[in-house]
Amino acid sequence: MTEGHGQHHPTEGVGGNHASMPQGSMQHPGQEMPIPPPKPGDQAGLTMTHGDRQKMSGGRHAGHAVADFARRFWVSLAVTIPILALSPFIQDTFGFSVGFSGDAYVLFALSAFIYIYGGKPFLLGFRRELTERNPGMMTLVALAISVAFFYSAAVTFGLPGEVFYWELATLVDIMLLGHWIEMKSVSSASRAVEELAKLLPAVAHRIADGGKTEDIPADRLVKGDRVLVKPGEKVPADGEVIDGRSAVDESMLTGESVPVEKTSGAKVIGGALNGEGSLTVKITGAGEESYLAQMARLVAEAQASKSRAQDVADRAARWLTGIAISAGLLTLLAWLAFSEEPAVFAVERMVTVMVIACPHALGLAVPLVIAVSAGLSARNGLLVRARGAFERARNIDAVVFDKTGTLTWGKFSVTDVAVLDERFDRDELLNLAAAVEAHSAHPLARAVVEAAAETRPVEAFESLPGRGARGKVRGRDVMVASPGHVGELKLDYDRSRVQPLLAQGKTVVFVVLDGAVAGVLALADVIRPESKQAVARLKAMGKRVLMMTGDREEAAARVAAELSLDEYFAGVLPEQKASKIKELQARGLSVAMTGDGVNDAPALAQADLGIAVGAGTGIAIETGDIILVRSNPLDVLAVFDLSRATYGKMVQNLAWAAGYNAVAIPAAAGIFAAWGLLLSPAAGAVLMSASTVIVAVNARRLKFARK
Repeated sequence: MTEGHGQHHPTEGVGGNHASMPQGSMQHPGQEMPIPPPKPGDQAGLTMTHGDRQKMSGGRHAGHAVADFARRFWVSLAVTIPILALSPFIQDTFGFSVGFSGDAYVLFALSAFIYIYGGKPFLLGFRRELTERNPGMMTLVALAISVAFFYSAAVTFGLPGEVFYWELATLVDIMLLGHWIEMKSVSSASRAVEELAKLLPAVAHRIADGGKTEDIPADRLVKGDRVLVKPGEKVPADGEVIDGRSAVDESMLTGESVPVEKTSGAKVIGGALNGEGSLTVKITGAGEESYLAQMARLVAEAQASKSRAQDVADRAARWLTGIAISAGLLTLLAWLAFSEEPAVFAVERMVTVMVIACPHALGLAVPLVIAVSAGLSARNGLLVRARGAFERARNIDAVVFDKTGTLTWGKFSVTDVAVLDERFDRDELLNLAAAVEAHSAHPLARAVVEAAAETRPVEAFESLPGRGARGKVRGRDVMVASPGHVGELKLDYDRSRVQPLLAQGKTVVFVVLDGAVAGVLALADVIRPESKQAVARLKAMGKRVLMMTGDREEAAARVAAELSLDEYFAGVLPEQKASKIKELQARGLSVAMTGDGVNDAPALAQADLGIAVGAGTGIAIETGDIILVRSNPLDVLAVFDLSRATYGKMVQNLAWAAGYNAVAIPAAAGIFAAWGLLLSPAAGAVLMSASTVIVAVNARRLKFARK
């Protein structure tokens, strides 16, 4: 069997190509993707604006940020060790003594380094939040480390009191660790766009004016060039077929499960895999007009809109910032106005309040839970990648599945054998067809061979590009032909036996023996055995279950009926998938999208929760918030179970990290002094550190919380 198997004859009422796609070209791996349209002589639009370069290098910038936080954490942690050893409070607490002439100034110098080097990201973040008039976590951290450092420095140079250098160092270390954990979990999402270029081949066979073929880098193709696409090669750029006939596998790009027959005038997409025939293609577009470039733009836009959401911890930090500043100032003013204690005591009270408000626990409350849940989920076949993914998952109302490769295996099997000549039985028909198909590389051919009980030797094999294949098997002339080729040969057969198969969206091929139609084989993408159970359990959880596919209406209807889906969308072009998600969101639904192809990437990014199937393409995986490592639809249920447990721990940690201040801050301010309860700065620091331990232990208990 060859390329024609995927194309039905027009008289059958099915088949056909997708609507034409925007044309153009992209560059191959290892080079920057061209964004602006090409101009004469600019080598297919290689010139990029500064803004374009920034957009396309988002993954590299994110990676640098993660590496920077990691480097600052490890350096600061190393410097923290001598700070702890030289701190009087630590020495008194653990009963040891380390001292030498000028040790206080060495302690000051080390702490100054921590404050400037380790605290730089937070100080810069504080300036940004101040400029935007939107105080959050950075403001609170900068405030805490600044108060601790400058008060301690004042004590070093003569002010009576206790130094907080050790508290400063540990606060910086913990906050750097928290941000590193958080950024590392999401930075790879911005690499999604870069994955698109990897679909393109590095070399194209350009046909010169004299008809001679020359190999050139694919990124040098421009509109109007003619290229030769050989069997088994990828199409180097978007274009139009001007000669040849073949079937092209576009499943990873468009979701079409059957290879689509391409003849003169048909549109082809850069990155699609050519079948057994050769095609001559005229390039009709380049740069930002290309199909893959548009997919990249949709992914980037959807990811950018999602990233604007505020973290729960940031909202809590905004409130705590106001509380810390207000409480600190009120404490200072109250002790100065209504107490006979010296001014230095009032300052000490204020510093203690500010130390209590230092967000050690708040900074780790969410990142630690995410880190623990990520490890737990990985052991259960899930990979959590995006910030806020669990919070969105618990509120999901509708789950949209891609069909090919997600609910189905993404490969074909023989589902029906209709015997039209009573001289042959089912097994004999399959064995004869398999003898011919064993010499074909077509995916439908492999399905026929796998269904047969035996494979017989064939003689005089002949491939019929776009039509089928033929050969001699034990003296019989055997041909496996597409519906289109059977129509061309005007062969008669019982259409009433074939039409029900076509109505179910199945692909049919004819077995022709000695010039007469002897039978029909029906093939279909096989539904995963886990899919029906997954759909049923999701519906039992009160979620709507939908399917969205680029496949034909008949094929989609068959799968939807078999799985009892609430709703389905068929024939959806890739650039329309994100719009369909928006439509569902416009109904007031919180939507999760599950898919595995490049065509699913914009929808995965647009959805409130993107779930990528791990066996799919790199672009789908890079865009997803959560990846199903085992490609098992049942793992979607595990996502929601883990989400609820994770969110519960996040709420608990945030409640503890911020809520304990209701008691600790008044105690630090000295409100209970009349009853003999006066929290010292050192005790305040210990209490704050203890809250961090509690948050860490509670996060570790997540594995026991999930049922």
